[in-house]
Amino acid sequence: MASRRHPGAALAAIVLVMACAPADALGARALLAADLAPIEAIAESEVRAGRIPGAVILIGTRDRVLYRRAFGHRTFKPAPAPMTPDTIFDLASVTKVVATATAIMQLVDRGRLALDDRVARHWPQFGANGKSGITVRDLLTHYSGLRPDLDLSEEWSGYDTAMKMIVMEAPVAPRGTRYLYSDINFEVLGELVRRLAGATLDAYCRKHIFGPLRMKGTGFLPAAALLDRIAPTQDLPGRVHWGGVHDATARWMGGVSGHAGLFATADDLAIYARMLLNGGRANGVRVLSKRSVGRMLARQSPPGAARARGLGWDRGGPDGYPVFPAGTYGHLGFTGTMVWIDPGAGLYAVVLTNRSYPDGKGRADPLRKAILELLSAAPRRSVEAAGGRGS
Repeated sequence: MASRRHPGAALAAIVLVMACAPADALGARALLAADLAPIEAIAESEVRAGRIPGAVILIGTRDRVLYRRAFGHRTFKPAPAPMTPDTIFDLASVTKVVATATAIMQLVDRGRLALDDRVARHWPQFGANGKSGITVRDLLTHYSGLRPDLDLSEEWSGYDTAMKMIVMEAPVAPRGTRYLYSDINFEVLGELVRRLAGATLDAYCRKHIFGPLRMKGTGFLPAAALLDRIAPTQDLPGRVHWGGVHDATARWMGGVSGHAGLFATADDLAIYARMLLNGGRANGVRVLSKRSVGRMLARQSPPGAARARGLGWDRGGPDGYPVFPAGTYGHLGFTGTMVWIDPGAGLYAVVLTNRSYPDGKGRADPLRKAILELLSAAPRRSVEAAGGRGS
């Protein structure tokens, strides 16, 4: 394991962080160190059970980190290597919110795009085969009627090939009538970024999101020099993906897609979460307007729809994603990743695992659920040293 420290050492570290924090005149609410201490036992239990090889868990508020620990192993072959807090993970579907939805809302902020624009206005060929009425909002909320993913029954190759396949797609349900989680939706949104910004999604995000926020360990197509920090994944046929994206569609598209392909560290995702908690601003830079942040997180599903969704984000509660408590939001990734935010408490959680390694059969849901239950059950106390509103 990455660390065998006595639980008291982690507890003392958290107490020190909070004791050194400036007082918040607005009375920000935060968890106490004792509330977070059980995380160590939870994570180590999941590693021992073999459901995950390791994990990085980071909990924070609008302006500070309350908990940051690595557990277990990043790799086992060719030699065992411990998980470290700066490990880089394949985020899988967390790509949808951190990269694509953020890029789309920046284009909305700049007047290049409107949520109720028909996609065919910006990509005329897309309107073929009954797709002419699908809007940007339909894609972001997964109410477009498009099926979950492109045909993977026979291997194909290339970004342009994927776009041609999307043009040939026909909806399996009328837009606005059925919640259907679809990678195609975000593949289309990634193409809209390319068309409207004149840059590929990876280049756009690097320049307008990750660079300004100083998310130095985040990007598509990670460099070979980063391999020693990347957590590998493995699919059921037994292929290990180490530095290459796990998702087959994104991989066949060349590694850059709106639905998957982003790699990042927990520290970088903490910056991103703080940006949302602070209304679009972090590290002294504004990347989204407060209005766009509010729209991303508000219920955007069609009136009367059974599933509550924001713009890209899963909303918590019985009519949303029930594992997320009501009033919170977040997103999961197939590889075992999660970003979760509680705006009422000014709190976020980042849970990163490479659960499919080493046999393609691991499970991250027990860990993610246990962390959410812990954070939701812990009392929110007004702590004088809890931290402020941030930048």
